[in-house]
Order: sequence, then structure tokens, then C-alpha cells
Amino acid sequence: MTFTHSMADWLGFTLDSQWLESNVRWRDFGTGVRLGKLHREGACSLVLYSVNSEVEVDAFVPHSHPGGEAYIVLEGEVWDEDGTYPTGSIVWMNPASSHTPRTRGKTLILVLWPEGVKTA
Repeated sequence: MTFTHSMADWLGFTLDSQWLESNVRWRDFGTGVRLGKLHREGACSLVLYSVNSEVEVDAFVPHSHPGGEAYIVLEGEVWDEDGTYPTGSIVWMNPASSHTPRTRGKTLILVLWPEGVKTA
């Protein structure tokens, strides 16, 4: 089961793109998708995903989350088999859940993986 809630009505923030580019170590997959590792402790990771609006291939492959996944859509829109999550949405995926997310527009997502990711 997926839990989702829009925080857009009560959560306001401004993204500092220049700071992100200067301070986050990005891994570019060459597909319009970049991963920025923010912190890792044991099997738990906090990462940023940055996806260009011009991505023509699927941004993400089908995958599962042994310990679940929590993410906030900071910019753009994410959608998967369970719903659509615009800017300001918080999404929790239960442990052992799987999905194939897609994005619309230039998208930035802050993701917490308690036990990492496994490709399907």
C-alpha cells in the first residue's frame, strides 16, 4: 500500500539550484537522470534525483524497496502504478513494495531508502 499526501498547501520552500550544483556530487546516467547522494548510514541512503524534462527514455527501471521508500517531490511531477504525485507531495512506499515511477517536466525528488533499492 502506498501513502501519499500533498503538502503544497502548507509547505513552502525555494530551491537554490546554484547551491545544489555546487554542493551535491551528481552521478549522471547519461539518460537525462542524475543521482545526488546526500548521506548514507549503513543500508539507509538519502538521495536526490534530478530528471530533465526532455528525457525520452524511461527515467527509472522497475524496482523494489526492501525497507520501503519515502520521497518528497520538490519540483515537477512523479507518477506510477498507484497514482500521480505533483510538487509538494510526500509518498511512502511500504517495505517490499515495487513500482516503476515516471516523471513529467523537470523533476527533483528527495528520496529516503531505509534498506536500498533492488531492480526487478
